[in-house]
Amino acid sequence: MRVARIAVIVVAVLAGLIAMILAKSMTAPAPREEAALQEPSPALDVVEVLTASSAIPLGTSLTAEHFAWTKWPTESATEGYIRKDERPDADSDLVGAVARSSFIPGEPIKDGKIALVGQGFMSAILPKGRRAIATRISAETSAGGFILPRDRVDVILTEEGEKGVSSETILRNIRVLAIDQNVEEQDGEKVVVGETATLELLPQQGEILATAQRQGTLSLVLRSLEDAESDSEQEAVNSGTIVMVRSGVISKSTVKQ
Repeated sequence: MRVARIAVIVVAVLAGLIAMILAKSMTAPAPREEAALQEPSPALDVVEVLTASSAIPLGTSLTAEHFAWTKWPTESATEGYIRKDERPDADSDLVGAVARSSFIPGEPIKDGKIALVGQGFMSAILPKGRRAIATRISAETSAGGFILPRDRVDVILTEEGEKGVSSETILRNIRVLAIDQNVEEQDGEKVVVGETATLELLPQQGEILATAQRQGTLSLVLRSLEDAESDSEQEAVNSGTIVMVRSGVISKSTVKQ
């Protein structure tokens, strides 16, 4: 009789514990992870920005097909970006503008990287403080025709004097703006030897080149991409000598290396 009573009590206690556990599980709040999954994430604040719909080479005259409105995080739409809420007609207003530098697909169009209609084509792509000057070239004086726009070159002057023929580098690391009317080589286009090369120079370098053109033959020497220096202003230096032009006369002075 005592054993049966104890068994009944044990069963009653176990039943109570099970009932308590079930009650807690039914009334317990959902785990935080599940609640987080069910809660909608806050919407990202975006704005439509004018971007390049395809690759745009330097010097390209822009058309409506070059533009696309793209959703962009508002926080990242910094100054200079063209926003649709501020300039809704920009994709039509900027038709005919000239690209002052290259664009990759999806890159935002910035006012500072384009030149508006009415500005000269070459002056639009010429950086501030620089000058464009053309010099005659041939296959023999332009690396066999393999020099293309945006390449960098050295300029060598070859002249004949009392001691015979001599050559010297008068300008270094000069950017080529155009070969004849070809401003930028397009993909798949064949190499064509032009008759003139337009170079980007500082005003003083332009004087040097203009005077050297009357003294002898000029040759352009192609520099490798790895050898090309930065775009910082370069002096016309050759073997420890700096070339100066005053009143149309070239003078040279030795400088320390």
